[in-house]
Amino acid sequence: MQKQTIAIDTPFARADVYGSLAVPIYNNVAFEFQDAQVMSDAFCNRIDAPDYARVENPTVTNLELRVRALTGAANVTAFNSGMAAISNALLAVAAQGKNIVTSRHLFGNTLSLIAGTLLRFGIKPRLRDLTDIAAVEAAVDDDTCCIYLEIVTNPQLEVADLRALAEVAHRRGVPLIADSTIIPFTETDLKSLGVDIEIVSSTKYISGGATSLGGLVIDYGTFPEFNKRVKYEMLFNLGAYMTPQAAYMQTLGLETLDVRYHRQAFNAAWLADALRDESRIRRVNYVGLADNPFHVLAKRQFGETAGAMLTIDLDSKEQCFAFLNRLRLVHRATNLFDNRTLAIHPASTIFGNFAPNELARMDVRQTTIRLSVGLEAPEDILADIRQALDPSTREEA
Repeated sequence: MQKQTIAIDTPFARADVYGSLAVPIYNNVAFEFQDAQVMSDAFCNRIDAPDYARVENPTVTNLELRVRALTGAANVTAFNSGMAAISNALLAVAAQGKNIVTSRHLFGNTLSLIAGTLLRFGIKPRLRDLTDIAAVEAAVDDDTCCIYLEIVTNPQLEVADLRALAEVAHRRGVPLIADSTIIPFTETDLKSLGVDIEIVSSTKYISGGATSLGGLVIDYGTFPEFNKRVKYEMLFNLGAYMTPQAAYMQTLGLETLDVRYHRQAFNAAWLADALRDESRIRRVNYVGLADNPFHVLAKRQFGETAGAMLTIDLDSKEQCFAFLNRLRLVHRATNLFDNRTLAIHPASTIFGNFAPNELARMDVRQTTIRLSVGLEAPEDILADIRQALDPSTREEA
């Protein structure tokens, strides 16, 4: 079956008693058992049955099953945010004295987690250029617990060679963990590229219009102890499981992901090409552009689409702020892949608490605006950007 069909028609784990076509929201905490032995079997994982909604809920299980069917994963676990998915996955492989080989080209809070929070617990970051395979190889040692990256970095839009990184990781017996939020798993086959664990902020494309927070850990089963750690240690001890309400909304979002994503990716590609003709824009960065330095590698790894995020550079931070203030259709907001087009100045917001020298090392410039391209007509998005670039346009109050 095609992925769009799988997203809609993957059956429930158990048929609904009323024959509901949409998964019901099991808005409850406890589940009754027919006898003491079944209760014991459920709690000790000898049978597959929900025991307590903090660690298993039928609405959430349905979402996990659909994602597993779409990706071919061995296991999928849903968390209550993308950051929860990242932190639980890393804690499942890390321990005091271990190190994580990764890049400075990460989403701000992910870098803060790895280089700040986890460091306080004795887990060390090894920040390298992941496009330099020799540098990565030199960084991996017997204390390395994983190589971690974003398949397209936010907001630098860097793409690393996943097969080459996987070869390094697997020679040393550690997993390659990849955040694939920028291009959805319906468009990629990261398992075939050597990725062992895929992480997704389902808040983004999957939720469908920014309806709910969520994160997914997609485990391809190549490190057997990993799922046991996630399911029976992280979920039980940290309590970051997705809520049934979020799972319901994200299941509905999953059903329309394919059509929404392709429209957004088309809009982004069209817009990126059109914006290169704007004299007030100094740089347009989008991996879908044929002259982008990562275009060939991205196309080989991820196929014909390049996601719905691009960046533009103006002359200064002041011009960026003025541009944002003149927008009328495009929304000044954080988040990615809402139905609406969003714009943000990353250096003063997402990365606003980093020092100037840290921003320079991360290649986060004061001149950059990040655009998350939505479902509006691309001509209307372009028209709004053009008027916002015009210094004679009055800024919004």
